[in-house]
Amino acid sequence: QVQLVESGGGLVPAGGSLRLSCASSSRTFGRTDVGWFRQAPGLEREFVASIVWKNGRTYYTDPVKGRFTISRDNAKNTVYLQMNALKPEDTAVYTCAAGRTYTQLLFPTTESEYFYWGQGTQVAVSS
Repeated sequence: QVQLVESGGGLVPAGGSLRLSCASSSRTFGRTDVGWFRQAPGLEREFVASIVWKNGRTYYTDPVKGRFTISRDNAKNTVYLQMNALKPEDTAVYTCAAGRTYTQLLFPTTESEYFYWGQGTQVAVSS
């Protein structure tokens, strides 16, 4: 089965940066839509960013636009989430998710569209 492993989380001060990585065991990972989601304590999981495999189009939730960038390196089977100008409200467990191979998701901001999920990595931003 496909495995997704996140890394790069940690504790940073407000205004700092982190780069999260999502590495896959699948050799066809480059042909999947990939999204990042986050869940803060006491809140529901929410969409953060996604990237479409076929054309590279990206989507972002409004609070992170201009600060976060999703990208991928298919040679390394890895998707990245560069997070700059971090705020305390960005504190959450960040999880990557992938759709099925060769499938373009109709609703790439909706978690139910994704098939494979990682275990999450903690991001904490101090004020």
